[in-house]
Amino acid sequence: MPRKIRRYFSRYKGLSGNVLALSLVSFLNDTSSEIIYPFLPAFLFLALGATPAAIGVIEGFAESVASLLKLFSGYFSDRFGKHKLPVFAGYSLASIVRPLLAFVTSWQQVLFVRLTDRVGKGIRVAPRDSLLASSVSEEKRGLAFGFNRAADHLGAVVGPVIGFILIYYLAQNPDSPSAEDYRQVFLYASIPIVLGLFVIIFFVHEKKKPVVKPAPVKLSLKGFDGNFKKFLVIISLFTLSNSTDAFLILRAEQAGISLAVIPLLWMALHLSKVVSSLIFGPLSDRVGRRKLIFAGWLLYALVYCGFAFVGNAWQALALFLIYGVYFGLTEGVEKALVADLVPEEKRGTAYGLYNLAFGITVFPASLIFGLIWETFSASTAFLFSASISVVAALLILSIKNPKFAVK
Repeated sequence: MPRKIRRYFSRYKGLSGNVLALSLVSFLNDTSSEIIYPFLPAFLFLALGATPAAIGVIEGFAESVASLLKLFSGYFSDRFGKHKLPVFAGYSLASIVRPLLAFVTSWQQVLFVRLTDRVGKGIRVAPRDSLLASSVSEEKRGLAFGFNRAADHLGAVVGPVIGFILIYYLAQNPDSPSAEDYRQVFLYASIPIVLGLFVIIFFVHEKKKPVVKPAPVKLSLKGFDGNFKKFLVIISLFTLSNSTDAFLILRAEQAGISLAVIPLLWMALHLSKVVSSLIFGPLSDRVGRRKLIFAGWLLYALVYCGFAFVGNAWQALALFLIYGVYFGLTEGVEKALVADLVPEEKRGTAYGLYNLAFGITVFPASLIFGLIWETFSASTAFLFSASISVVAALLILSIKNPKFAVK
């Protein structure tokens, strides 16, 4: 391995035990989730008769509820000084409900299961991000969040592989799995996240802080500066373009990728996410968060333009690989920027507000996308989303750097 590459990745040796443990939990959780997710659009569309609009309702509504809960969980984790407990509770709920997908008979029941799963996400994410931010120094935030996102995406590489192996051995016809074949696969989904619960119990540690009597609940933007508030508005605008990835899977199927190969395509996407997260997370500590987010959102627009006109399987594969780079440029970097913009004692609340800003538009984003797809065409829906992301990318450059952040 070239010396420069070794020196670059040697930075990760200094990460704390908390960052490593929480990243392992993220890996196990996403392994569990991604055993299911690549098969879910086909299961909904072919086995349960769900339309693109119904799929948009399921994923959009579930993510919106999760984002609202992230606000409250982040706020209360700050007020009570407890972050580990809601992290454990959120992952526990996910481990209970995911296997229930094996027993659903309608898309409305899938909505209930996905909604409950996302409730677990809403409970755990803001406290987890607050724990991550407090486990490293300011100059290593991008490094820590990039590593955590890479571990999360690595789980999304392993999960589809497990799903592919399961469907290959369980299905009578792997190229055209039946509803019962999918149900059998879904039953295995909780095993990795149950292991993750033991990691939380024994390896995630929280510094003891003086017990403070909780103040009356006043969830508001008061106490945050205009720069952070502007960032929240821009995030909401961009998310209006960011519909569920289930539409990308449907588009790939239309381009000629067989159902049996979809998990491998999903694996390739997340492998791209792993590599790009490891590269761009620490890079943001040196060159600045805004520049990378700007580049990521523009890349997102280009990928969606590509999906508007995709015509065959190899083009779909290439677009999925490029799409993974967008996540590396933005996911961990956005969360590191939140930590840059707010004081430590309000960080849990800030992450809750960040996820709320995302949640305000994630449901209409998926619903509108599905309706445009049905009313006009898939190409029109993808081009609509691309145009919004370009506007948001230009606006992100108006965010000012805080005094202690990289320039």
